[in-house]
Amino acid sequence: MADVVMLDRGTLDLGDLDLSALEEGSAEFISYERSSRETVIERAKDARIIITNKVVIDAEVMAACPRLALICVVATGVNNIDTDSAAARGVQVVNCRGYGTDSVAQHAIGFMLALSTGLVSYVNAVRSGRWEQAPDFCFLDFPIRELASMKLLVVGYGELGRAVARLAEAHGMEILIAERPGVESPREGRVAFDEAVAEADVITLHCPLNDQTRHLIDEAVLLRMKPTAFVINTARGGIVDEQALADALRRGEIGGAGMDVLTEEPPRQGNPLLQPDIPNLLVTPHSAWGSRRARQRIVEQTVENINAWEQGDPVRIVV
Repeated sequence: MADVVMLDRGTLDLGDLDLSALEEGSAEFISYERSSRETVIERAKDARIIITNKVVIDAEVMAACPRLALICVVATGVNNIDTDSAAARGVQVVNCRGYGTDSVAQHAIGFMLALSTGLVSYVNAVRSGRWEQAPDFCFLDFPIRELASMKLLVVGYGELGRAVARLAEAHGMEILIAERPGVESPREGRVAFDEAVAEADVITLHCPLNDQTRHLIDEAVLLRMKPTAFVINTARGGIVDEQALADALRRGEIGGAGMDVLTEEPPRQGNPLLQPDIPNLLVTPHSAWGSRRARQRIVEQTVENINAWEQGDPVRIVV
């Protein structure tokens, strides 16, 4: 009988993390690389504490786990947890927060640098042999722009937005902070959304996905942007209207885009942004958060979460 069960270690640990603090924290700890729906109840039925990343813990699972008292989510989002059922059963739910700030901020800046320097185009040109055939020793077939003096619009000025702004300022960028769309009188230090969109050279998204932000970047917004502007999304898929973005890039209505997130992940049904004919588009597989250090922070926070709960003073409480 395992007191603590980790159901999907493989979504977090690529063999490069130190899990000893978790393993030593309980004499009855067991972890599984992955757990299918069919195996969850059998593996967790005797657990007092469940650790999960993506595995769904719903009312059926909780009902089959009479000792369950704590669910530790090794992520920030808890969409995979039936929090209403947890609250009704007196099961505490805790999560992890802020672990990927540096990793995600670095990724967002990386997108900006890659797009402004034509990095991928130059690398592909060298690989295809074009430099070897060039008449001059400097091959300059693609525009190179400097981030210095560009205006960066930060949409969502929380911990992540602030981290990106700090790195952008180090590159000489001017920071604009977007007010929420529809707000007629912006708060001090913020710029009206519609005005800021038209003024920005780069828009970087760090807001949550909800009814107010779904398709926030739509066809109308893309048409208001400068034809040289970039849009960067390391937040959530769905904040950008993907078909509208694909069309705008094909028509040259904006300068480029960097997307780390899509509406459906993995995109098993395809996606408008995965077509090969879209220019100046970089897509990465929701990997911005995943530095080794960020993933190790998740382990550290999970140990803290369990210890604090055991001591009767829980932290990072969801339910």
